Amino acid sequence: MHKTVDASVDAMLEDLRTLVEVESPSRDLDALLASAKAVAAVIESRLGGQAVLVESEAGPHVHWSAGGDPTVLILGHHDTVFPLGTLERRPFTVKDGQATGPGVFDMLGGLVQAIHGLATLDDRSGVEILVTADEEVGSRSSRALIEERALACGAVLVLEGAADGGGLKTGRKGCGTFQVSVTGRASHAGLEPAAGVNALIEASHQVLDIAALGRPDLGTTVTPTVASAGTLDNVVPAEATVIVDVRVESADEKERIESAFAALAPHLAEAEIAVQGAVGRPPMPESASAELFAVAQQLLPDLEGKAVGGGSDGNFTAALGVPTLDGLGAVGGGAHADHEYLVIGAMVERANLVAGLVNAMRNA
Repeated sequence: MHKTVDASVDAMLEDLRTLVEVESPSRDLDALLASAKAVAAVIESRLGGQAVLVESEAGPHVHWSAGGDPTVLILGHHDTVFPLGTLERRPFTVKDGQATGPGVFDMLGGLVQAIHGLATLDDRSGVEILVTADEEVGSRSSRALIEERALACGAVLVLEGAADGGGLKTGRKGCGTFQVSVTGRASHAGLEPAAGVNALIEASHQVLDIAALGRPDLGTTVTPTVASAGTLDNVVPAEATVIVDVRVESADEKERIESAFAALAPHLAEAEIAVQGAVGRPPMPESASAELFAVAQQLLPDLEGKAVGGGSDGNFTAALGVPTLDGLGAVGGGAHADHEYLVIGAMVERANLVAGLVNAMRNA
């Protein structure tokens, strides 16, 4: 590798504590403004220059550039899934070789490691950092900016947490959410049930049709996850809603699934259905990461690559044909859960890995 990280683990943990203790739940604009300012301050403190807050309807994104011809984009997000007050119940803690607290693994730890890794490079020209405010809720406000900077830079390193065992994420499924809304007609469940159109029964038919769309042999999962119907126990329900999680590995499957949802038809006479949603994050094929992963293995020969089911902003950049390597962030686990943790002993190595990749890409 290029050289030993100058900053101590203690310094990285200090910055991690700073970011974790500014809670940043998605869609909370006041909290996200405070979080963006904290991220910008850490970047400026360690790397110099100016980190610009890019306003959006979802909260501020943070963009920093070292100047020079764009070469590599360091991509992350500062929003988390945890509501305000989580920190009080689960404060930032360092114990038994682990750091815990809301967002340490997904993905504040990765941001800190990348910043400290870049700080070891004497020449950072061509490097950009983009830290978005809405990754956990679909990246609707940040996607265009992500794609613009990815195309400008030509290569992307994504600081999402590592795969199980510390591996990098070399492929990701495309993912999306669909909502199927059913409209029937209410009637008295005891006096005249036949006068109604039972939205719950129609929704049950739809759930079976939808579940049958899955093709596990092709990596396609179609999973109804949330359903609601009815108002009172003696009323034929007039409305029902089904929400469905979809994951696909190929563009062909994305097209098939979206077409199948558009073609859903009611089973009951006079029932109506409406479908919203799409596979919003396109698949990230392993071919998108192959070149960068080979460089990473030169730096860490025992490094493994894994294709995973979850999506990230790397899906967007890979779909543009921009070389993209994901999972370069914290080693740990428990994303989105109360047992979320970061392995402190891996922080220096991961910071070095990011710096080594950037150095190799800039000198290629």
